[in-house]
Amino acid sequence: MSPHATPSAPAATGSGAQQSTPQNAQQNAQQGAQPTTADPAPGATPGVEALPGLPSTLTARARTLSGAVRRRCTELAEIESPSGDAERLNRLAEELMAGYRATGAEARRVAGAAGDHLLLQWPGQDESLPHLLFVGHHDTVWPAGTLADWPVTEHDGVLSGPGVLDMKAGLALLEGAFALLADLGLRPHRTVRVVVTADEEVGSPDGRRVVERQLPGAAAVLGLEPPHEDGRLKTARRGSTRVRLMVTGHEAHAGSHPEDGTSAVDELVDQLVAVRDQLGHQPGTELNTGRIRGGTRANVVAGQAEAELGLRFSTPEAQASTLDTLAHLTALRPGALVRTEVLSSRPAWVERSGNNLLLRHVRSLAAALGLQLDGAPAGGAGDTNLAGARGLPTLDGLGALGAGAHARDERIKLDQLAPRIALLAGLLAVPLPRLRSRPGAAPEPLRGRGQ
Repeated sequence: MSPHATPSAPAATGSGAQQSTPQNAQQNAQQGAQPTTADPAPGATPGVEALPGLPSTLTARARTLSGAVRRRCTELAEIESPSGDAERLNRLAEELMAGYRATGAEARRVAGAAGDHLLLQWPGQDESLPHLLFVGHHDTVWPAGTLADWPVTEHDGVLSGPGVLDMKAGLALLEGAFALLADLGLRPHRTVRVVVTADEEVGSPDGRRVVERQLPGAAAVLGLEPPHEDGRLKTARRGSTRVRLMVTGHEAHAGSHPEDGTSAVDELVDQLVAVRDQLGHQPGTELNTGRIRGGTRANVVAGQAEAELGLRFSTPEAQASTLDTLAHLTALRPGALVRTEVLSSRPAWVERSGNNLLLRHVRSLAAALGLQLDGAPAGGAGDTNLAGARGLPTLDGLGALGAGAHARDERIKLDQLAPRIALLAGLLAVPLPRLRSRPGAAPEPLRGRGQ
């Protein structure tokens, strides 16, 4: 959304969607601020009772804004931002900052070696309450130049293109939700912070620190990843770790003196077969060999080889056991050296026992907006793992509804933009229930369940 457009304009101007200027957003919020209210009792779901008439207002205004948000999705997707490309990521970061600032945010970049992260904050009606934290990312899995043969296109009620679903649309939806509140002269009920990492798609090796610094004191953590394809939110996510398996051999002439060499490629292939066999007997662990490289020429016994492994875990125990196995690999042939390096790691966020009060609150709010929502554990990992694994009230999947993440048919459903804008705006405006019965209490995780 353009930092120069206003939410009440009939069409977007400048670089995209309609929204207030920072000055107007702040002025409207001050004039329309609701009375301060403390957190309700544990398990209570005050929902929209706290703000009579809000559901119909949010729904109507979200429909008006949905076209601007659709255009904003396109704008963001047309700024390519592959993981590791700092120049492109920082260009997108500046565009995002301009849009969020136009809705009243304080925004700054947090320096990162492979691209800067964003830290955003909006003041709430009652700043004495614990903050609400959203997490997202602006990197994608798609290399620069993908747009040349796969442009962002709209057809048959969907918007498709690289990074549209994961997760340019989620970032545009949140911007639209804040623009909606500013247009209505409303502030969020409590202080809201947002972390947008630049390296989520490679495990947040640097962005993790930025997220973790915002976790202490958070009332709840919400993720902007897409939901399940059937629309369910994500109530747990498997742990993930990227590991580099490196083999050093000894080079020799492959024709005249092969016996003088030790093939790092042969050793790597045998190690991968052995690792797959070992991990296949460890419950709760999945392995994907994502990348392999090694050797120099066909007539040279390979002196170096490596593979990058993607691992997913249902439980912390499975994660610890698997990493211990990989850390103690030994060479299968004389003259070879085998080493492993953990590139990034996220803990398993295990589904919690008992009543999920945060999911209950979101479902109640959705029902008031005429929506049906539920939740279920997810197979993929993300930055919400860092919060969920600590026992903080956490939900993910509040981004755009669609399908095809990381695939050439990646797309979002355009008719679902307005309902999601209304839901996000409601989550910002409506008081949260008290989500834990006592400070620091964390429910026990469910064991023995697949994630």
